[in-house]
Amino acid sequence: MTQIALPLGWPADPRDDAFLVTPSNSRAVHTLEHTATWPVMTAILTGPRKSGRSLLARIFAAKSGGTIIDDAERVPEAQLFHAWNRAQEEHRPLLIVADAAPPEWKVKLPDLRSRLAASPIAAIGAPDDELMRLLLAHLFERRSLDARPDLIDWLATRIERSHITVTRTVDALDQEAMERRKRLSIPLARTTLTEAGLILRPQLALDLPLFTPP
Repeated sequence: MTQIALPLGWPADPRDDAFLVTPSNSRAVHTLEHTATWPVMTAILTGPRKSGRSLLARIFAAKSGGTIIDDAERVPEAQLFHAWNRAQEEHRPLLIVADAAPPEWKVKLPDLRSRLAASPIAAIGAPDDELMRLLLAHLFERRSLDARPDLIDWLATRIERSHITVTRTVDALDQEAMERRKRLSIPLARTTLTEAGLILRPQLALDLPLFTPP
């Protein structure tokens, strides 16, 4: 059963948005809300770019009193190793945010690799249907753009199912609507996003009538 998207607690910063929870990310949220079940005091949060993983990590830190290391692949491995050990010594949860977990994340330091292997993983997946629509509606609202439900439904079934594509779609439509001083509509979206390569041209055939008058 699909759950209603609700804010997770509060944003760590008033300027941030609440993290929207749907089945595509609810398991990751559940893992971060139950640190008592972690076998060690460190977990790894993974997810696609623009998936809200950094926001979720900040909310986790605010609620748990723990610490976070974002973009962990870019952090020296020795630093990660000492942070992992310190979390155990201080009994203070540490959340390591990365694109992917080992072994996909190639860790060279054997001692760090073994510690990360013992850490639970909270994985944010690709957005599901519900989250696609919620993200589109949310981003349009933030830009003060009037996006009707039929447009959001149309977009959700035609763009790539990814967080970054949702952001790029709203960016493209925002710019086009501003430059042309037009309201958002399906025809405007069809033209703009096809030219931008955000929807595939073969999909357009599905929108055309089967027969045209002579």
